[in-house]
Amino acid sequence: MEFRAVAKYVRISPRKVRMIVGTIKSKPVEAGLDILKFMPQKAAAIVEKTIRSAVANADQHSGVDIDALVIRNISADQGPTLKRFRARARGRGTRILKRTAHITVILCDDLA
Repeated sequence: MEFRAVAKYVRISPRKVRMIVGTIKSKPVEAGLDILKFMPQKAAAIVEKTIRSAVANADQHSGVDIDALVIRNISADQGPTLKRFRARARGRGTRILKRTAHITVILCDDLA
């Protein structure tokens, strides 16, 4: 069985989240959470919260062993980009792109 959780419109670049995601794909949930706990990046805390949400979703179903869950897939997709302007020299302005991400976590009972 698959269980999922989605965090949408997170104010962090998807590229920064993807660096974290690669280290915990296809690992048991407990091992993945232990790895994320000691990572200093902001994205680690966001991904950890999303994984805990997916575990809570799995806990709602009866007959599911929470300790046997495995992280099947995590993806960080591009969300809408906020466009802002910043004053520059000689009366000009440059565009600042504030990117957002949609993070999807999929857990399963076994990695088959």
